[in-house]
Order: sequence, then C-alpha cells, then structure tokens
Amino acid sequence: GSQVEPADVFCAGCGTRQAAPGDSAQPPKAKPAQQDAGAKIDEFLSTMTPQKASTLCYIPLVGWVASIVMLASNRFREDRNVRFHAFQGLYIFVLWLFVEHVFSPITRSVGGMRNMGQMLQLVVMGTWVFMLVKTNQGVLFHLPILGELAERSVSEQK
Repeated sequence: GSQVEPADVFCAGCGTRQAAPGDSAQPPKAKPAQQDAGAKIDEFLSTMTPQKASTLCYIPLVGWVASIVMLASNRFREDRNVRFHAFQGLYIFVLWLFVEHVFSPITRSVGGMRNMGQMLQLVVMGTWVFMLVKTNQGVLFHLPILGELAERSVSEQK
C-alpha cells in the first residue's frame, strides 16, 4: 500500500521486491520452498486408512515411531481408535524396554531365572504379533493393563 518510485527495487514500507521497468506489475514469485516435514507426513497420511494406521503402531520394535506419528498428525487427531492403538503400541514398546534393559539383566544374575527374561521378551514379541493380526482384522482389542492405560490416555486428550 505504500507509494514507490519507479526506480525503487524494494518497497520502503514492507521490503517487497518491486517489478523492474517493463516487467509485469507482479513481483517475481519465490521459488517453491521445500515442504516442511509436517506437511510431508500429512500428505503421506492423507490416503492411509485408520485401520492401516492402527496396524502400523504394532510393528515389533519400530511401531513406536508410527505411534508417535499418528498421535502427532492432524489426520488422526479426532480418531479415537487410531489414538488408542497408538498409545497401546507405545505402552507395549515401554514394556519391551523394561524387560530388555531392567528385568532381563536382573534375571541373568539369578541362577534359577536365567531364561525368564528371554521368555518374557518372547511374550512381548508375541503380543506385538497378536495385536498386528487383531488390528489388521479390524478388531479393537484392549490388552490387560496396557489397554486400560491407553484408554485413559485417549480420554485425557480431549
């Protein structure tokens, strides 16, 4: 809205580059900037079904990444089932970390419990696979304790 002289290259008021004499009245368009990561994620998620998004949260050892993406995305912000699966998937991963880094080292040092940590790791891995199958079938399965925590986490998000 400021007046500029024909010789001015930039507007003194807002700093916008002015068209050179003989150019169109429009200032040159900026080169398209790279999309930010959030826009790329939203674009990727725009075609994903809620069932597929929920299933990704249970991929053993790496599903936590999908869980965080689903919880952070605008696409599934209002989808209670996807958010439930994302939280439950995160809680399974936390359980895995506990078994791997706390429980297993303790049981290795106790004579009669050497294999207990490995057995518990197999149980957690089996839980991930079980949830992959159930979620892929479209079943909303609440795991004992972890499902209750996930349900509570979803209800606190409102």
